[in-house]
Amino acid sequence: MNYAVTILIALIVAFITTPAVKKIAFKLGVISVPKDARRVHKEPIALLGGVAIAAGFLVALLYNILVDAIRPDRTVAGMMAGIAIILLYSVLDDRYSLSWKKKGLFQIAAAFVFVIISGQQIDFLTNPFVFDEVLELSPFIAWPLSILWIVGITNAINFIDGLDGLAAGVSSISALSLFFVSLLSQELMESPAAPLMMAALAGAALGFLPFNFNPAKIFMGETGAAFLGFTLAVVSIQGMLKSYAVISLAIPVLIIGLPIFDVAFAIVRRIAKKASPAGADFSHIHHKLINMGLTQRQSVVLLYITSAVLGLCGFIFANKNYISAAILLILLPVFVFAYAKYLVGDKAKPIAAEAKEGGDAETPLIDGDANEIGNKNA
Repeated sequence: MNYAVTILIALIVAFITTPAVKKIAFKLGVISVPKDARRVHKEPIALLGGVAIAAGFLVALLYNILVDAIRPDRTVAGMMAGIAIILLYSVLDDRYSLSWKKKGLFQIAAAFVFVIISGQQIDFLTNPFVFDEVLELSPFIAWPLSILWIVGITNAINFIDGLDGLAAGVSSISALSLFFVSLLSQELMESPAAPLMMAALAGAALGFLPFNFNPAKIFMGETGAAFLGFTLAVVSIQGMLKSYAVISLAIPVLIIGLPIFDVAFAIVRRIAKKASPAGADFSHIHHKLINMGLTQRQSVVLLYITSAVLGLCGFIFANKNYISAAILLILLPVFVFAYAKYLVGDKAKPIAAEAKEGGDAETPLIDGDANEIGNKNA
């Protein structure tokens, strides 16, 4: 019952707070101005939507602390310290467009602070050569790997934040997937607070989504993308599936698979072209779907389905039905391509990615903001 209350509190707070945040963003000039080909909206749109998401999450977290469902221990303290750093730099970035190097330093600092204060880290990995064995990691490996995981997931959410409602919807689906997996066992999550945190995060993202779905009335900005990514990353570390040691990192990788795979392919693609991994391009999966002729809404809904199926794969893995999960994972890209072709039919229309990528591409991304978009408030 407390899970439902947590989701509801986060959802209501985020929903009520979003219009107020929109007004504040306009007063402070934290807006996305349509001044280049990457922006398809015709009027200035407020950023800072992530503040409403964070508010929903934090109020729900406070409620659970007050009712003694979550203890304010080292884990909670570490996460709060990391979130404070994330919100500080991301609000500044939404207003002033920080360079990707400065953003990276803040993200590393937030991850480092979380690991140090909470004591949470990735302690082991599945042996890639012997699937039924795990490799215990020394602190010299565990710490850097944990920080890399947190920074990577933080930016992965940023990378997919390219269409109205995409990042918020995918994050809520990933959070709900981690939540349901955590219910398989009382010992699945190292911290009993983890399922409640995932419930709060999902509720907050869902409360914001009605204002962000196409056509968006407000963008989440770096504030939202970084907050969602960081929180997903640190909670998944809290539950790095100790009681499922054989598959360890596989479950969160699957559940947060859409942004992870997209950012991994983007980095490989750019390095292959001898371009900066932090540069911008128009070859993300949502760009591909738009270029096939899908509308923004069709593309986003299809990626919602993809994320949900990946969450299902993670759930099946947690039940140790590895063959079924592998089959589903193999069939997923076939389904995505086939369904996309079905939606387009014979009406495929040429769409210039540079002019039609749409949506929350205005949100500062580490792959596009500083290097290509520049100061969005100019």
